[in-house]
Amino acid sequence: MPVTDIRSDLILQVSGLSTSFFTSKGIFRAVAGINFDVKKGAVLGLVGESGCGKTVTALSVMRLVPDPPGRIVGGKILFQGTDLLTLTEKEMQSIRGKRIAMVFQEPMTSLNPVFTVGNQIMEMLRLHLKMSKRDALERTIQLLTQVGIPSPEQRVKEYPHQLSGGMRQRVMIAMAISCHPDLVIADEPTTALDVTIQAQILNLLKQLREELGMAMILVSHDLGVIAEVADVVAIMYAGRIIEHTSTQELFANPLHPYTQGLLASLPRFDRSSRPSGQLHNRRERLKAISGMVPPLSNLPSGCTFHPRCPVAIEVCHRDEPELIEVSPGHKVHCWLAQ
Repeated sequence: MPVTDIRSDLILQVSGLSTSFFTSKGIFRAVAGINFDVKKGAVLGLVGESGCGKTVTALSVMRLVPDPPGRIVGGKILFQGTDLLTLTEKEMQSIRGKRIAMVFQEPMTSLNPVFTVGNQIMEMLRLHLKMSKRDALERTIQLLTQVGIPSPEQRVKEYPHQLSGGMRQRVMIAMAISCHPDLVIADEPTTALDVTIQAQILNLLKQLREELGMAMILVSHDLGVIAEVADVVAIMYAGRIIEHTSTQELFANPLHPYTQGLLASLPRFDRSSRPSGQLHNRRERLKAISGMVPPLSNLPSGCTFHPRCPVAIEVCHRDEPELIEVSPGHKVHCWLAQ
């Protein structure tokens, strides 16, 4: 029997999720007992450096972690009350793509190069919604129009290599929303695109979220992208969530030294006091976080961030803190914040 959650406003509840990779070089604990919720219609931003566990978290929710060498070793993933980790692969296939969809970072590795983009979207519709070929084609053209692809009647016949990077990402988004999913996971959806196209894709995601009312997990290393789209932010470091709060609170009052370091590394522009009100750079040097993320097969004792932390104290070297709620809705994994 599936576990049913009484909080109907939550569409996804992840608790104690741990995913490891078992290799000849050791065990890599990519995700180490993380907890987060996603509310209906809300956007959770999952942020951190490369190698911190963001993508593995997304793949774990989709049950797409490659096995071997990877395996989900603990925790629960409750989607609308059902623990996804208790489902068979066949049961998961009925959810994947239909009720939970994913937009991957690089469309060229996700789209099949030997089929037209139209055929690939139509396959989703025929598989999950049992549409006829004619209805699926009509719906595919509607979807391409919805995501802003010009001349959809022509584009539906084209192959991925015939489209630009921005158009391929729009095709991936069209596939993701084709079956009206309740949750979309977007893994670095703008990383490979130039700045202008990035802005267009972000605006498209915001627009579709408002129109369709879907919840979203947005995986990114870019806090600027998160600020544009997300309602709530979870900062990840070395497989753990180290700060979790609303986007507004995070930018106004970052508490973890790592989060403070990420924000300090962003270029800042303030309004001039001059009558023209032009923007000008404050000309401050950008601050970098010293060191690198530790190898997940050999994490330091205590707080995993302490080798890079400028304010670490003795207890940070010895004992690992818990993720504690230090103010309403603001959780931090740090001894000093607690």
